[in-house]
Amino acid sequence: MDIVVVTEGENFGSRIVQMMESVIHQGHGSLALVFLIGIIFGGIIQYTRVDKFEKIAGFAMLKDTIVPKMLFLTVGLTGIGLYFLIEAGGAHYHIKPIIWQGLIIGGTLFGISMAILGKCPGTGPVSIAEGRIDVLIGAIGGLFGGLVFTIYYNDFFKPLMGESLGKFKLPDFFVGNEHLVVLIFGIVITAVAILIPKVELYDEADLAKLPDDARPDKK
Repeated sequence: MDIVVVTEGENFGSRIVQMMESVIHQGHGSLALVFLIGIIFGGIIQYTRVDKFEKIAGFAMLKDTIVPKMLFLTVGLTGIGLYFLIEAGGAHYHIKPIIWQGLIIGGTLFGISMAILGKCPGTGPVSIAEGRIDVLIGAIGGLFGGLVFTIYYNDFFKPLMGESLGKFKLPDFFVGNEHLVVLIFGIVITAVAILIPKVELYDEADLAKLPDDARPDKK
């Protein structure tokens, strides 16, 4: 019996295959390199403990600054490094268009989900690997949501998202001074990360590991 894989068309099976083909042909580098980057990313997440509910919840309540410090530092350093890597031909942009309605609706749903689970798409898989069933249920829900979005995209979600305003980059607004703008932006954002005071919200598991004189709940 021959197995025929249909890669053209608008049916569900064909679109899944098209998605896989698109990823395969992106040219992201070797599998070993991607795996290594994943290990490093997971190690950083576990070291900073931003995969814990208290970190995300503390950030939302302004009682923990680890997440914003990490985010600002990452954006600042990566913004500079990635820009000049692209300029040197070592990488390329994949810019998404500005679609205000879609951004507002998607951002609202994203925020609600983070408030419920205390996770984001980056920290969620790390928590699942640590055996957290609640996050696994959330991930299954996210996959189901992606399935619904894919099936009903043309009929419902695309009109709901509104018109695209095009693709923009910050340097595009400073023609002739692109390099300087990127450097200033990266340095300022990095400085913000350093200047934000370090404040942490601990859970019982974290507090139990601290000596009594270092526990904030006993001071």
